[in-house]
Amino acid sequence: MTNNLKKAVLVLAFGGPSCIDDVEPFLKNILKGRTIPPALLASAIERYRIIGGKSPLLEITNAQAAAIEKSMNKDGGSYKVYTGMRYWRPLIKDTIKKMHDDGVREILAVTMAPFNSPLATGGYEDDVYQEAKASYPDDLTIKWLHDWHIRPEFISLIADNIREGLSAFEKKEDALVIFSNHSVIMSALEGDPYQMKIDMAVAEIVKNCPCDHKTGFQSVGRGNPLDWLGPRVEDLIEGAKKAGKKGVLIVPLGFVSDHVETLYDIDILFRGIAEKNGLIFKRCPSLNTNQRFTELLAKILKLAIERFNY
Repeated sequence: MTNNLKKAVLVLAFGGPSCIDDVEPFLKNILKGRTIPPALLASAIERYRIIGGKSPLLEITNAQAAAIEKSMNKDGGSYKVYTGMRYWRPLIKDTIKKMHDDGVREILAVTMAPFNSPLATGGYEDDVYQEAKASYPDDLTIKWLHDWHIRPEFISLIADNIREGLSAFEKKEDALVIFSNHSVIMSALEGDPYQMKIDMAVAEIVKNCPCDHKTGFQSVGRGNPLDWLGPRVEDLIEGAKKAGKKGVLIVPLGFVSDHVETLYDIDILFRGIAEKNGLIFKRCPSLNTNQRFTELLAKILKLAIERFNY
């Protein structure tokens, strides 16, 4: 099937600095021009320095987009998949301009995060809608792909990764499996389905792959930790030691791509806590360009864009 370019896919991610010099302007984008506390800037620079001086998120997201596009077109289509970042280049507004210049008039957007909700990913949708309304008020239609977190293909992929991770232990009961997700402010969570969607996915995953598990949250913001959704992954790791476990297996469930929150927070910070407690530390790989993952998204994106009824 041939597709005219009036319909195309927009893949969205958070963004990340491409070098150490980009860290400060990247943080300014996140803080929307507010003054960056010196301690926050120094901490961010150090974290990026430790993981190689930059974020790999753009490279990974571009590779995901290319793989999705290739899969969508394997039967002779001509679909186009674009990449936009919320807080770094290519910014959402620049990508939408590029799409419009290319003749795109109907955009199917997907945020590269498994748990869509107004609180968790609503900012992406607001940014896309605002740009479309401001620059192309009568010339762009925006639709969204949501709720792929409960697709059987996604569930089985995560379950298979857990099985592989548990194979490193003498007995699977020796490990506590910790599903890690991005924390959010508790006061903003009321009425939002974010936690419900996480719980729903975890229930299906452990039905597919039974294991001793807990759901935790990371990347708690500044201020009182009690104001943020928990329990914290750090506390669950320490709890695993008290429960007599020999190790932990971290599943980056809420993150489909490697970036500072997996490469530093999980691989360095959480590993250090585990080893300090005498625990074996393992983690499942991020999905990144896993073929099963990109083919899943390609399948449902193609079906949606053909019908333009998401």
